[in-house]
Amino acid sequence: MNLANQFNKLQNRRQFLSNSALGLGAFSLMDLNAKDSHAAPSNIAQNSMGLPHFAPKAKRVIWLCMAGAPSHLDMLDYKPTLEKMFDQDLPESVRDGQRLTGMTANQSRFPLAPSKFKFQQYGKSGAWVSELLPHTAKMVDDLCIMRGMHTEQINHDPAITYLQTGNQIPGRPSMGSWLSYGLGSMNDNLPSYVAMTPSWTGRKDAQALYQRLWGSGFLPSEHQGISFRSQGDPVLYLSDPKGVNPATRRRMLNSLASMNKKHFKDVNDPEINARISQYEMAFRMQTSVPELTDISKEKKSTLEMYGPEVEKKGTFAASCLLARRMVERDVRMVQIFHRGWDQHFNIAGDLPKQCMDIDQACYGLIQDLKQRGLLEDTLVVWGGEFGRTNYSQGKLTRENYGRDHHPRCFTMWAAGGGIKPGIVHGNTCEFGYNIVDGGIHINDLNATILNQLGIDHNRFTYKFQGLDFKLTGVEGARVVDEILV
Repeated sequence: MNLANQFNKLQNRRQFLSNSALGLGAFSLMDLNAKDSHAAPSNIAQNSMGLPHFAPKAKRVIWLCMAGAPSHLDMLDYKPTLEKMFDQDLPESVRDGQRLTGMTANQSRFPLAPSKFKFQQYGKSGAWVSELLPHTAKMVDDLCIMRGMHTEQINHDPAITYLQTGNQIPGRPSMGSWLSYGLGSMNDNLPSYVAMTPSWTGRKDAQALYQRLWGSGFLPSEHQGISFRSQGDPVLYLSDPKGVNPATRRRMLNSLASMNKKHFKDVNDPEINARISQYEMAFRMQTSVPELTDISKEKKSTLEMYGPEVEKKGTFAASCLLARRMVERDVRMVQIFHRGWDQHFNIAGDLPKQCMDIDQACYGLIQDLKQRGLLEDTLVVWGGEFGRTNYSQGKLTRENYGRDHHPRCFTMWAAGGGIKPGIVHGNTCEFGYNIVDGGIHINDLNATILNQLGIDHNRFTYKFQGLDFKLTGVEGARVVDEILV
């Protein structure tokens, strides 16, 4: 059976014309942009959709994802009313019939649990910050603290999938992949999109992270995030096998490119061009990645800003420093997934460790970007997939307690990239359970991030299975103009 002939017979006229245009356009751009005869075709979305739609305020994004959902009530949303009502039951009028997880739905009561940690006000905004975050407290005038975040999902995997891809069901492209597809790469020798998964010191039974969280979904696979590792080669298979030198590798890639081009002419599958692109990027990364990860020339004062863990590979602090080095080299998007925030029990023991992991490192990252003039056009976002309950899961004491999942309100912060600094946006009720004003849905946040990169989220679509898909879904996301400069 001739597979090429079978493939062509299955195409209708519209598919044939669409694929033909893609192929011709890709090869035209390849001829214009290639640095050698085997370079991969460039991204063509910018031309086909007129991207960016308007002048961007940001060029790059660093997303600090606190996987597992940090407790806003113990970190950034102070509620003295809970102290006055210690161990009293959550009023049903506040809960208002909200669906609970299976972990607390069958509890006989929902005792209100005030934070055991002390809060103070800081900065011009008077932002309340917990003693767990002393370095974050020092930089509140650089941050936009968003207390009115909310989502529909109450369980980890669909909630973090929703946050990253705009849909609760796996299989959609992540934001970094959308940006890589729409805006292309700003550099020749590093990926457009990188993900890191550093170590953590809190609860060890952390929620799993799946590669699809930085995957490309139905977009061409060349736009998926590249995972950087803390042990061995920073990127899998970066080193050549024994007995293979760069010249041999180059000859092999040249031959592969020739065969793939011929195969593309036969079957017209765009993934073949993506494969060429990935091979070429991998070859260039053999030189660029070792230089990127070599921090020996960083100033001592710079390292000290990030804290004592910065020179220990695989820590959150080390990842933050690498993120700065990446955006300095024009990587479009960097995501750092820090696990261990799922404190159903033992907040007193686990939460301080988690905060110790990230507090000074986040401070160092923001100050480092600021000093280098990079914060102005680099958007930094911090937060998790939902918040935590104001009532205790399990036994409540003055010294310890746990909190279940809470999607109705939680806190995130953002800095740089045209975001208003030194403000607190949104408020929750005195119980820290419902939003009073300034609500921001996670799709609104994603629409705002795209806006800062010069993208109208309603016009940024990709046709798949007969539908025009977009990152922000179909439910009417809005750009949060109130937090923009």
